Amino acid sequence: MAYVQTHSAEFQSSRPSFLSRARAAIARGFAYWIEANSRADRIAALEAKSDADLARMDLRREDIVRHVFRDRMVF
Repeated sequence: MAYVQTHSAEFQSSRPSFLSRARAAIARGFAYWIEANSRADRIAALEAKSDADLARMDLRREDIVRHVFRDRMVF
């Protein structure tokens, strides 16, 4: 009886395949795009302002998120 090994470590590459590298690159690009388009920094900057500064901007503290996302949401 003969013994055949179908998976040999000698033929496996330690380098990831093209598809796995492409998938990783797309995931990194998508994560970068999400971080670049985050509005959390704008919200934090407005929340750090005093009530007087917000009043000069004609903005109430409870309306900060609505103000930052005004182009994306319909109220």
